[in-house]
Amino acid sequence: MRTVATSAPESTPAGEIALLLRILDESYERKAWHGTNLKGSIRGLSTAGAAWRPAPGRHSIADNVVHAAYWKYAVRRRLRGDKRGSFALKGSNWFALPSPLTESSWKQFVGLLDAEHRALRETVASFRADRLHQFPKGGKVRYVTQIYGIALHDVYHAGQIQLLKRMRLREG
Repeated sequence: MRTVATSAPESTPAGEIALLLRILDESYERKAWHGTNLKGSIRGLSTAGAAWRPAPGRHSIADNVVHAAYWKYAVRRRLRGDKRGSFALKGSNWFALPSPLTESSWKQFVGLLDAEHRALRETVASFRADRLHQFPKGGKVRYVTQIYGIALHDVYHAGQIQLLKRMRLREG
């Protein structure tokens, strides 16, 4: 196995931040060993593909994209200690998206996901490494767990999206 030298070993606090940023990047938009990342799973997807549901009441790819954007926002808000209520859409977790989904709305949702990823990444990059293993005030999950957890969340939903795309193709 080939190793790559970094400016800070991963065992140092600065190295831990660098590793978390790498994990965030690979799960969202950089090439990763596990296959398609979240951004890659929606690349080139049509509005019709984004709006398709496997059954009534089931989530679409567009639903998953907005959900992922929301949770990136939620983790960023927790890391910064911000109050709730500043997400671009009203609500939380799963949102009632416009139906039918328009091309403009779909592009807006993809842009929202990208913007939330960039904002989260900036927050992690500037987060004090000595706080990583602390709990937020009143929280039960350490900051570090929330950061790698949101990366895992991206990979999970990338897999769901890949499955939804294949299901749609089978349906014809």
